[in-house]
Amino acid sequence: MTDEPTDPETYEPLYLSGIEKFNECDYYESHEVWEELWTDYRGPSRKFYQGLIQAAVALYHFGNGNIRGARKLHGSVHGYLEAYAPYHLGLRVDRFLESFDACLKEVAASTDDYPTIELDPELLPEIHLDPPPPDGREDRDE
Repeated sequence: MTDEPTDPETYEPLYLSGIEKFNECDYYESHEVWEELWTDYRGPSRKFYQGLIQAAVALYHFGNGNIRGARKLHGSVHGYLEAYAPYHLGLRVDRFLESFDACLKEVAASTDDYPTIELDPELLPEIHLDPPPPDGREDRDE
């Protein structure tokens, strides 16, 4: 949607909190935080937030062995986020989708009704904003 740099002072606090949870692999909680933001938000980034929510839920399903659920959401994540590529709200959307796809490659390719696919921790996508938040919040260790 835009190639313009985002002013890091304008990042929504819930956006950043969701990123923290996502990068901690707490996908359920990141989805909850972003959903809180998305529910009341009516601006141009609404579908962007929805795409992040669905990415978190897809990874949550994958981590819990619900491969069919992860596979269903995989395509919808692209449907929501691709319109915002290559860059939106500090996120290199195209790079995020590449890492998301690499993580779910076997899931997306599977045609089995109940496949058994192991989550590879080395392939888990992370979100790093450019520019980063002023307090470095997305990368903070707690």
